[in-house]
Amino acid sequence: MFTGIIEAVGKIEARSQEKGEWRLKFSTGDLDLSDVKIGDSIAVSGCCLTVVEKHATAFLADVSNETMRCTALGTLEIGSAVNFEKAMLATDRFGGHIVSGHVDGVGHLIKVENEGQSIKMTFKIPSNLSKYVAAKGSISVDGTSLTVNEASDDYFTVNLIPHTQDETISGSYEIGNSVNLEVDIIARYLERMNEDLNNKEQKITKGYLEDNGFG
Repeated sequence: MFTGIIEAVGKIEARSQEKGEWRLKFSTGDLDLSDVKIGDSIAVSGCCLTVVEKHATAFLADVSNETMRCTALGTLEIGSAVNFEKAMLATDRFGGHIVSGHVDGVGHLIKVENEGQSIKMTFKIPSNLSKYVAAKGSISVDGTSLTVNEASDDYFTVNLIPHTQDETISGSYEIGNSVNLEVDIIARYLERMNEDLNNKEQKITKGYLEDNGFG
């Protein structure tokens, strides 16, 4: 479980294929690895990866061909910058939103506009994900928890304040860049609940939501 609050920015230091699967080595920059053990999870630009080898300022993770195909990790080269977030502790402050580290799809940056000191970015989104994205809702972009400004059938916009630009890889985005997207998990659950209700010819009401823990 993650929150979408990026802890550090690092780079892909090396990558190789072993028995058809990928092994990636990440230099971790300012990320504190003192409490990280083999088998722990770290979100790398929104992808939950398992630490299989650890060094003072680096770690290695095995990545399946499926993950390389279905996420933006497959487009990154050695030296590419990535976001890091360690799995949250039960005692941590919950600063972002619920992020599982399971990427739903890949988006693409199609427009950048300056708005004061902030930057407004427009991302093209896969059509199968657009129904889960709503204005003022949350979305994870390369592991960063962001608030959606506008949402349509094929794009959404977000505003990045200077702090987010400085502390994540978003400040280096260029038009056409691929990004990992994870929609708000609550939207997924509501869809499933709605399907169940439709099968039973019921409707989502305030009472129904309260009875199912959303009150």
